[in-house]
Order: sequence, then C-alpha cells, then structure tokens
Amino acid sequence: MASRKAFLLKLMNFWPPFLGAGIHVDFMSKDYHRIVVSMKLRFWNRNYVNTHYGGSLYSMTDPFYMLMLMQILGRDFLIWDKAASIRFKKPGLGKVSAVFELSSEQIESFKNDLKTKEKIEPVLTVLVRDEAGSIVAEVEKVLFIKNKN
Repeated sequence: MASRKAFLLKLMNFWPPFLGAGIHVDFMSKDYHRIVVSMKLRFWNRNYVNTHYGGSLYSMTDPFYMLMLMQILGRDFLIWDKAASIRFKKPGLGKVSAVFELSSEQIESFKNDLKTKEKIEPVLTVLVRDEAGSIVAEVEKVLFIKNKN
C-alpha cells in the first residue's frame, strides 16, 4: 500500500498540468484522508497584474477529493467530479496552499447514504490560503458517487 501511495504522489507531482503550473503535492496521509498541495508564484503562473493566475489556483484543487474518495471507497464505487465553482477572495501572492480533508464521519455518511440512494452528490469545500493564512480562494466541488453493484 505504501508503494502505491508513493507512486501516486510522484505521479501527481510530475503530471504535466501540475508540473507546468508549478503545483506540488506536499503531503498525502497513509489513509488518503488528508492531502496538502502548494504552488509558488512564478513567472509562468502569474497573470497580467503579477498575482496567481486563476486557472492555476483552480487546477491545484481540481482532482483531489475525487482521487481521495477513489482510494478510500475502493473499486465498488463510481466517483466523478461533477461540478465546481471558485470564488476569489483576494489576490494570490507568494506561496499558496490548499488542505483537503475527509473525516471518517463523512466517509461513513457517504456509505450509509448509498445504502438507500442510487447516487449521492456531496458538496465539498477547499480553501486556498496564502502564507499568512488568509483565504485567497474558496472552491466548491460537487462529486458524483454511485455504488457499482
């Protein structure tokens, strides 16, 4: 299991869209319940006014909840990103980061809901913060989860 996690972490850090934007996966917990991602401001990911390009801010939040749930729930579930929205709160300068967390209670709730429902579409939020801890952007992700059986 540890080698699979290490491989996934390396793959994410060298995935061309992340590599090109300067996005880095800093941490992934053994149980996939927590992932930390960061991005430094570089000349290739800044916009016309010298702040983080909005597309790069969104990209750093794109696949993680889906990937986490795929690892946690396993192959018996179909999991997709269904929709997303990003609300910019302040210009992103310097290094920004996002922490993705799923509690055991959330996971159990998803499993219990899927016992009585064909599908669920949970809404999960992740905050992008600057080095001072100020919120740069708030991203809402809508996932689609369905039991394959």
